[in-house]
This record gives sequence, C-alpha cells and structure tokens, in this order.
Amino acid sequence: MRILKKHIDKDGEGMVKLLIEEPEDLYHVSHLISKGDYVRCSTVRKVVQESSTGSVQSTRTRMNLTIEVERIDYEPGSGELRVMGKNREENPFVKLGAMHTLDLEVSRDFTLRKPHWDSIYLERLKEATDLTKRAEVAAVVMDMGTALVCLVTNHMTVVRAKIETHVPKKRGGDASAHDKGVEKFFGGVLESLLRNIDLAVVKCVVIASPGYVKDDFVKYVDLKLSSMTGSASGSDLAGLRKKFLLVHSTSGHKSALAEVLAKPEVQSQMKDTKAAEEVQALEQFFEVLNTDEHRAPYGAQHVRKALDANAVETLLICDDLFRGASNPAQRQRYVRMVEDAKAANAKVFIFSKMHVSGEHLASLSGVAAILRYAMPHLDDLVRAEEGNDDVNATEEDEDDGEKHDEGLVAELMTFD
Repeated sequence: MRILKKHIDKDGEGMVKLLIEEPEDLYHVSHLISKGDYVRCSTVRKVVQESSTGSVQSTRTRMNLTIEVERIDYEPGSGELRVMGKNREENPFVKLGAMHTLDLEVSRDFTLRKPHWDSIYLERLKEATDLTKRAEVAAVVMDMGTALVCLVTNHMTVVRAKIETHVPKKRGGDASAHDKGVEKFFGGVLESLLRNIDLAVVKCVVIASPGYVKDDFVKYVDLKLSSMTGSASGSDLAGLRKKFLLVHSTSGHKSALAEVLAKPEVQSQMKDTKAAEEVQALEQFFEVLNTDEHRAPYGAQHVRKALDANAVETLLICDDLFRGASNPAQRQRYVRMVEDAKAANAKVFIFSKMHVSGEHLASLSGVAAILRYAMPHLDDLVRAEEGNDDVNATEEDEDDGEKHDEGLVAELMTFD
C-alpha cells in the first residue's frame, strides 16, 4: 500500500490518501477504517432521471462520494472490502444522509479521515506502507492423499489450495493402483505450488508431513525435474526446488503449521520477518507458562494489573481486539495497554488473528504477557477489583433508582 497524501495534525486529527497495491493491503485497511470515520473514493451508482415527457431513464454514473462509516465487510482472500455508510457531502445524484456502499479493491485509491489517529492506527499505517516488511514463506502441510498449500505473510496464513486425492492401499503384489494414486496426488500438489506462489517473493517453501510423505514428494519433484531439463517450465521447477525445506509435522492439517513454523530450521529461514519474531515470542510464553505460571498471565484484567506493577517484560496482544472493540473507550483501553508497555521498555508484539500464531493467542483471550518476576497474588488483586466494581455498580443502581423515583414523582406532580 502506498501513501499518496498525508496530513495529520499534532492532536491526531487528519487524513491519509492511500493506494491499494496488493490483496494483503485490504487486511490492513480493514483494521484502519472504523465506525465514524469518513471515507472518500470513486464509485458507481445507478441514477434514475425523469425527462420532461415523463419517461424514466436509469444510468450508471461514476462519481466521488464521501461517506461516514457505519459498517465494514471484509472476507480474507475475496480481493474486496465493502464500506457501508451515509453520504456526508453535497452531490447532484445522491442526497445527504443516503446510504451507500463503497467497494475498495486492488489498484483503487481512497481517502480516510479520522477524528483521532491513535498510536495503533499510526503503527499499522507505517507497517502497511513499509516495503521491507513483506517477506513471505510458502508451506505445504501434507499427509498421503491430502495437502494444504499455504502462504505465510507477516500478518496472515492464507490457505491458497486444498488438494484431496484418493490413494488406494497396496493390495498383495499389485501396487499399480496405489502408485497411480500417489503420482496423481503429488502432481496436483506440485501444480498447485507452481500456480499459487510467486518465486520472486517467497524465500523458502516448507514441506511438512508425518512419516515419509514429504520425502516421497521431493523424489517425485526430482524425477520431474530430470525429465524437464533445459525447458522454460523446467527452469521454474528448478527455482522452486532450491527453496524446499523439509520438516516433520505431527499431522497434515493446518493446525500443525504452528509447530512447523516454530522449528529452528524454519525460524532461521524466517529470521528477518515479523511473523518469525511473533512465533518465537508465543513459544517463549508457553514455555514460561509450563514452568512458572505466575510469570505468564493472560486475560485483559490480569495483564493490566501486571502492567500497573511495572512487571511486564513482553506483551502479546491480538490485533482483532482493536478492531473488534465494541466502543472507542474499550479500544482505548487496549491502546493504552500497548502504550504503557512500551513506556515501561517492555517488548510488544501485536499478533494478526489471520496468522496461525494469532489464532493461538486469540484462544487465550487475545492478551498475554511474560513477566519480569512472578506475581502469585495476581488472581487475588483481580478478584478484589471485581468485588469493588460490583459494590460501585450496586451503589450506582441504587442512586439511579432513587433519581428515577424522584423523576416519577415530579412527573406525577406535573400532571396534577
């Protein structure tokens, strides 16, 4: 994604004009746009015009619209993001306040105006427009007859293809049906790899499986390569083969990808990527959780208490919490959590929920931390705070009840 124009004042209010350059940019855009923002871009709308004779003509007219965002629809891999809201700018074809949907897609520019660009928005903007942060890894997680071809970027793990082929078992001395099934399966995996990855971008292709399936696949590729020497397609296959990295996995399912990415040999290939750092941080958290649970709290309240005690060494937080916050105040609590951690010189990792490591963190409420020292009484502190909140809530309810009764009396006296 490229910044075409930017103006944000010292108070955080301002606009940015952006050009969407690739599908992953849409994921960043989905986390930049929030309810209440203003989005302006070119769009097409059906316009109905009535002539002096009374005839009605419908035409599709291209125009620029500015809407106040009410809802965002984004499905990863769809190549499109839809923004719904009310028109907030004078237009000869669309009334003020009329609902409209803007479609954002690759090669389209748009302008985003926010009342306040907080630190998380600005960090996301910087990351989305930094060309050095796009290192990618391809991965094939397979077992005999089934395989997933995945693309691992800094922010998401995308399944590009799923291959399922029936491979008959060997029966007696006749192995021909089995061998044909295996060849068809491996051929489908190889074809999918060549079709779905960009060899100019991908640093390595991880081939993972239980048993010897991965080894048999590589033997199949090598045989193919020997028969294609000198051809253009053979050159592409040779380039792909050089990037293979074979590792063991416990299964051929996507869930095994997390353990695969955490392996030292894969980490060394990914050492310059943000995804690798996040995988390492999450692995470290689980190690600490297993050995000293009082140094590895998770959940917003527990981590907040640890931050207040200046005990957090590493903060792990899922980006979906910022986007999924039910109101600005809730989002601001998570933003403040990140800012406080950075102010205390703690390491901060913001995980993408679309990445396999982010999925694991999301299962732990989306917030976790590694502490500088153990806090065995953290549960007691959280329970005490919850008790105080209950007492305050009860007192507020009683006060509201008294005010409500007084209001009813006043209304009745007015009627009298």
